[in-house]
Amino acid sequence: MGAVSTFYDEIGGEATIRRIVHTFYEGVADDPLLRPLYPEEDLGPAEERFALFLVQYWGGPTTYGDTRGHPRLRMRHAPFAVTPAAAERWLVHFRAGLDEVELTPEQDEQFWSYVTHAAQFMVNTLE
Repeated sequence: MGAVSTFYDEIGGEATIRRIVHTFYEGVADDPLLRPLYPEEDLGPAEERFALFLVQYWGGPTTYGDTRGHPRLRMRHAPFAVTPAAAERWLVHFRAGLDEVELTPEQDEQFWSYVTHAAQFMVNTLE
């Protein structure tokens, strides 16, 4: 009997997630609304954290949890004013990341559904 396949495996594992996240951060780097929300000079550490989080979320290695503990996403984002406009811009760049990899329509829908819900959930400041 073969190992149970996870969504992580089905979409191509870590390489696919890293491509999505890298494309996302290329967009963030030049976004006047989002870039100020990333206090680090270099976006590399944020990119690494986000990639490891998504790897773990979709069924890959648990490196994120092993090094950072529970995601506590709302708490970790609380210091930053995440407005509806910021969530919308975030999704624009995530959409570009998903478009960069060629998932099946079903896989794309599953991933997109998760991130659109997550983006709305992270809003903590109205305009």
